[in-house]
Amino acid sequence: MLLLWNPFMIFRLRNRTNKSIVLLAPSVFCSFSYAASANFSRYLSALSSPATLESYHFRNSGIDSEGESDLVVLIAKVPVGRSEDEVLQSLRDDQACSSIRVSHQLVDKLLHRFKDDWKSALGVFRWVESHPGYKPLPESYDMLVDILGKMKQIDRMRVLVEEMRDRHIVTLKTISKVMRRLAGAGEWEDAVRTFDELGSFGLEKNTESMNLLLDTLCKEKRVEQAREVFLELKSHIPPNAHTFNIFIHGWCKVNRVDEADWTIQEMKGHGCRPCVISYSTIIQSYCHQFNFRKVYDLLDDMHAQGCSPNVVTYTTILCSLTKSEEFEEALQIAERMKLAGCKPDTLFYNALIHTLGRAGRVREAVHVFEVEMPRLGVTPNTSTYNSMIAMFCHHAQEQKAFNVLWDMENSPHCKPDVQSYFPLLKLCFKTGKTDSCLSKLLDDMVNKHHLSLDLSSYTLLIHGLCRANKCEWAYLLFEEMIGQEVTPRYQTCRLLLDEIKPKNMYDAVERIEDFMKHMKTS
Repeated sequence: MLLLWNPFMIFRLRNRTNKSIVLLAPSVFCSFSYAASANFSRYLSALSSPATLESYHFRNSGIDSEGESDLVVLIAKVPVGRSEDEVLQSLRDDQACSSIRVSHQLVDKLLHRFKDDWKSALGVFRWVESHPGYKPLPESYDMLVDILGKMKQIDRMRVLVEEMRDRHIVTLKTISKVMRRLAGAGEWEDAVRTFDELGSFGLEKNTESMNLLLDTLCKEKRVEQAREVFLELKSHIPPNAHTFNIFIHGWCKVNRVDEADWTIQEMKGHGCRPCVISYSTIIQSYCHQFNFRKVYDLLDDMHAQGCSPNVVTYTTILCSLTKSEEFEEALQIAERMKLAGCKPDTLFYNALIHTLGRAGRVREAVHVFEVEMPRLGVTPNTSTYNSMIAMFCHHAQEQKAFNVLWDMENSPHCKPDVQSYFPLLKLCFKTGKTDSCLSKLLDDMVNKHHLSLDLSSYTLLIHGLCRANKCEWAYLLFEEMIGQEVTPRYQTCRLLLDEIKPKNMYDAVERIEDFMKHMKTS
């Protein structure tokens, strides 16, 4: 009965039904309750997969409509959760599969579809290999190497690489994937050993391959080990600027920015010139530490070296100064960038609008949005509009916020997302407009823009409705939240429980208490 009183819940259910009809053909949808077999479930999954939805654009994907049909059939024929051998045998024994014309595009889409299911990916690939008249591309082998490595099937990955070695199709790209997956599995010594064995694959140990190894180790936060490897190799493999940039990124990633700063000097000692990426990486780390003295020192060093900061450098500093509430200093950075002749982009303007809004300079932010950006031909994106909406909501300028939302809805460049509505929802609770205004916003989110609420949105709504003495509606949102597999915070459960207890909603109280007990035990 409560469901009928709550327009939001009706919107959600209507949206769910529409979604089902979009994804499933009517005949399939009607027979859904009879779909007990795992293969039929896989078939339904195939219908709703990106590969199937792309069939409307098959001419652009390089695979014809017949190929898309074959893709759906093959996905449906793969037994769920079986070993790679069972997958292979199942496809071999199926008459429909034997008549399918295998193409490179089909193999690519199959591997992409099973990128998180190594058994199916390996079984399908073995079937493809055995298909008469078809020979997989080296790139397909590389994809499978990456899938096996990502799923920590290291032994199977090694077997596949040995097969590739016998076929003489191992490339530096293959080795890069192998080293990355070995390092990701914690086997960084084996990643180094793979580099040492490059000659057996017909590949050369040179600056490019050394950089791949160093980059792999640094990305896995094994910077000290990468440094040891480099010291051993640098006497017979010359480093280049990219080598040192790898270490700069690595040191910054493990929060040892002083070593990254020192790497700049080492870089110069080897005759390599630091670039804007080198400096900007270190500047970003100092910004995270709010160490702006070091930031300005590096900016001065950049100018002295004839290396001009780019828009990313300035945007990083602007955002960090704003975060530390140094608004005037942040706006001086924006002026410094303009005086340097550095052309602003959308991300810079998003940061500038946010800074102006936080500083209370609403009129200047509007000028940037309505005049400066169009004059320079800089296209706003969703974040730009969201910054404007948040600014107007913060200053209680409700109508102007809605005007920006309507402009975004009519924009050819972007559409609203959940964050677009977040400040508007907050404003509804702040102004007490929890009936007409809130219902209209939620209707637009769900039915007009097909947006799904996230944890933050549900939390805001439940807390706001509880404070507005609308705990019945808040409880229905709680149930909807759990149904969407979004786990509420314990604080949200506690607040809702305290609000509904005086309302004598005994079933709801029991439901929330059981859920809270489960949260504690798990």
